[in-house]
Amino acid sequence: MPVSFLHTADFQIGKGFGSIDPEAAVILRRQRIEAVRRIAEAAAERRVDAVLVAGDVFDFDAVSNETVHSLLQAFSAYTGPWVVIPGNHDPAVAGSVWHRIEDLTRPASLHVSREPEVLELADGRLAVLTAPLQRRHEARDLTSDWDTIATPVHAVRVGLAHGAIASHAPAIFDAANPIAGDRELRGRLDYLALGDWHGTMQVGERSWYAGTPEPDHFRANDSGNVLLVSLENPGSMPLVEKIPVGRYRWFELSHEINHAADLAALDRKISEIADPFHDSVVKLVLSGAIDLDTHAKIDRFLEAWRGRLLYLREDIDGLVARPTDADLDRIDTAGFVRAALERLRRTAAEPHEPDHTYANDATALLYRIHTAGGAK
Repeated sequence: MPVSFLHTADFQIGKGFGSIDPEAAVILRRQRIEAVRRIAEAAAERRVDAVLVAGDVFDFDAVSNETVHSLLQAFSAYTGPWVVIPGNHDPAVAGSVWHRIEDLTRPASLHVSREPEVLELADGRLAVLTAPLQRRHEARDLTSDWDTIATPVHAVRVGLAHGAIASHAPAIFDAANPIAGDRELRGRLDYLALGDWHGTMQVGERSWYAGTPEPDHFRANDSGNVLLVSLENPGSMPLVEKIPVGRYRWFELSHEINHAADLAALDRKISEIADPFHDSVVKLVLSGAIDLDTHAKIDRFLEAWRGRLLYLREDIDGLVARPTDADLDRIDTAGFVRAALERLRRTAAEPHEPDHTYANDATALLYRIHTAGGAK
């Protein structure tokens, strides 16, 4: 009889989003719990045999009990078994959040695997081998213990772990918590459910990272999914289907501006990819050499888009202020401001000058202050 389950990981509940505007950060934190609720609803709708969570449910150990209660409530839409292992952000150390959960009202279907074990689910048709992290970093491959562990011959054999597959790990992975690239073969696994990498990624015929169910980074790594895994019987190849559950989408855009007319192309670019705008988090990297009037138009353009998007982070370090004679003609020809602008323009035009970058910013700022005050 076939077995099916949802594979997910890296909820990072309580994530701070310290580099995001505080109001938007509150929305993004709450949405991480709502993503868990959508996973529970998907599990109930598809009538899977279990939901397997491969670590980092919490972003840090000191998350509040109120937040924990909200998460536990989100689990309730699916009454089948939830199997959860601690990861490197929420290891099962003494006094951890996992110990606190034992004292809270929690779903009877929630099983937190704080120690390595084999769980037999779905009337014995599914055997889950767990490798929970009991400290933040492990030098040893904890999944190596599976190689000598027997499971019922009639049960699909699934590994649940949190760490870095050595043969496929992106360079940003920690060196700690290694997992052998051929663990699916050594451990005789029908499927290996992994957590740690925040994007959906296949790393073997039977090995997958589910990724975080709610995107949390500008990196394009196919996050925002949960995996529906189906196996006909022990030894069969898993069928893996990505189910989108994330709400907020994160984009990073680069655009060169040398004239005010270039803003129209940028407006189209944002409009094409970020709709619906209120569900989008955008990082905008701008470059180019612009006159001061264009600089002011860019400011108004960014202000308008900040009001439409959930959050806009702009990087304008690549914009170089190049005041024209027309810009300077707006300033009194013999005044102090005009003299200061001309000096700043000379400094900004010399890349070897130590104050080159500051001169660009100061030029634009001084021009805006002067023109905003009504001077001509």
